[in-house]
Formats: sequence, C-alpha cells, structure tokens
Amino acid sequence: QVQLVESGGGLVQAGGSLRLSCAASGDTICISAMGWYRRAPGKERELVAHIPMRGSTSYADSVKGRFTASRDNAKNAAYLQMSSLKPEDTAVYYCNADQSSCPYDDLDAWGQGTLVTVSS
Repeated sequence: QVQLVESGGGLVQAGGSLRLSCAASGDTICISAMGWYRRAPGKERELVAHIPMRGSTSYADSVKGRFTASRDNAKNAAYLQMSSLKPEDTAVYYCNADQSSCPYDDLDAWGQGTLVTVSS
C-alpha cells in the first residue's frame, strides 16, 4: 500500500501564500495520478488539483490562477503552492494517490489531511 503524509498547513491572512507538501512511502511504484482535495467546514470534499503521471495538471475553477500543483516522482512527493488565499479556501487539504495499478482493495491512498485556515 501507499502511505501519504501532508504537511505545511497553518493559519494565514487573506492574500497570503502557503505551500503544502505530500510525502509518499510504501509501494510508491503503484502510484499513477496524484491529486489534492479539500473539505471545507460543512461541505463535501472537492477536487482541487489533479496531477497525472504525464500531461497537464487540471484545477478546480475556484483555484485556477492562484494554486499550482506539482509532483517530484524522484522524491515521491507532491506539492500545492497556494497564493492569493481567500477565507473560502479554509479547509482540510488532503493528498491523494491513485494506486489502482496494484491489486489493493483501495484504489486510492489518502493522507490524514492538513488544515489551512485563511483569516479575513
């Protein structure tokens, strides 16, 4: 199985920036796409950015132009650079990895989440 650990969350003022990191371990050879999701208070979890193994990264409309997601396959890591943060970006952010290329019961691996709070 793949294990994911996020870091970098915290409290930031509106207009500020944060960089989230995701470290993958375990059967990292099983990872294809990676992604960042978030769950805001009282809302459903939503996709923030999808990072394929190859090709272009896609973003939720709400973060386009402000967030940049990337991955470093050599380091088994993914990143989310967040700029021009807004109070509505407040959420727990989760790293996700598609491990469906390996015969596990769970097609996806998830981190424990890191809280981002944006004050107005």
